[in-house]
Amino acid sequence: MTGTLRRTPRLRGAEQTTTAVLRAAGAAIGELAGGFGTALSALALLILLLLTAALSLTGIGLLLVGPALGALHALARHERQRLARRGHEIIAPDPPPTRPRAGLVHPTTRREVRWLLQHTSAGLLLALTGIVLPVLAVRDTAFPLYWRFAPKDTTAASIGIGTAHTWLDAIAVSLLGVGWIALILGLAPSLARLQAKPAQRFLAAGSDTDLSARVLELTASRAAALDAHAVELRRIERALHDGSQNRLISVTVLLGAARRRLAREPDHTHEVIDILERAHSAAEQALADLRGVSRSILPPVLEAQGLAGALTGLAADCAVPCRTDVDVPTRCAVSAEATAYFVVAEALTNIAKHSGAQQAAVSVRADGANLRLTITDDGRGGADEGGGSGLTGIRRRVEAHDGTLSLASPAGGPTTLEVVLPCGQ
Repeated sequence: MTGTLRRTPRLRGAEQTTTAVLRAAGAAIGELAGGFGTALSALALLILLLLTAALSLTGIGLLLVGPALGALHALARHERQRLARRGHEIIAPDPPPTRPRAGLVHPTTRREVRWLLQHTSAGLLLALTGIVLPVLAVRDTAFPLYWRFAPKDTTAASIGIGTAHTWLDAIAVSLLGVGWIALILGLAPSLARLQAKPAQRFLAAGSDTDLSARVLELTASRAAALDAHAVELRRIERALHDGSQNRLISVTVLLGAARRRLAREPDHTHEVIDILERAHSAAEQALADLRGVSRSILPPVLEAQGLAGALTGLAADCAVPCRTDVDVPTRCAVSAEATAYFVVAEALTNIAKHSGAQQAAVSVRADGANLRLTITDDGRGGADEGGGSGLTGIRRRVEAHDGTLSLASPAGGPTTLEVVLPCGQ
């Protein structure tokens, strides 16, 4: 028994390590496959740029310079967004001028062209590697399942060597497939990082770029975080002062009255019992208030059941029928999950109070390094942040976490609230 207890933490650690390796490899393969699409687009764009340069010698290509540069900037912007979803945050440089002549000589354009050349060569090769390796792994690992049905003298291994005549040969090919799997687990994350390096180098703001706008944004985010913290402290103080403290004072007063009544009139025990019952009721209400305040600071359900379970509980308690769809494979930072929880809680409260909706829906997705929340209802619409509906508080809390909030609520509905929060893993 003792030996089993000693081995359990090791086994649990091994399972967690294995799960982490598998997830990292799967995410890397997905990132490489996504890079394959942008690499093909980059290859087509490179051909367009070369064609434009050749036709410019005759003057015809000058008409294509503007659209070609626009396509280059759009592809670079798409690559930044794709890598941001995969956890590679890239600060965009200043946008180049829209005029073709000025845009051609702009430093951002030159850096994007250098990225284009590397992404159509090394990036495309790495993407193909990320796609081919899983195919080879599946093909060779599963070879013993179908080798008897293959044509005679067909090459057994995926690398083009050997033929299988016996089960031992088929098993040898499957061992090659296991080797492909080991190669994927060991190399895929490095290949994904290598594919992202040119974009991180050339598509990010250069050292000569004015980052004052980003500094102002971070300063505003920090100020919003401090404001949200101060508002939260004031809310907790009001809840304690107006609720629990007043009830505890009433308990003290009632217990004092009971003591004095019992000292003056020992025979009137029924009146003393009535006072004690009122004191007991006030004490229970004070405890309920304290539990409510503690849950509002950090709901225990998040720790016990995770974000999916916590949001399911919120939807079940909502006065409006609400369905939830949560797809977050891994746990986010506690602050991110708490922010998501309070955003959904406040949004559902607003829906129940103000929307007149018949049904609502909450969708949560892990979008790369971000957590994307979508709360919709079929109510009357017309939601306004300045109307005292709590949306200002939601925005303040989201921006304090360096997230974004967008609201679409036309008159007549429906209302859609979208929030993007950094996972902070």
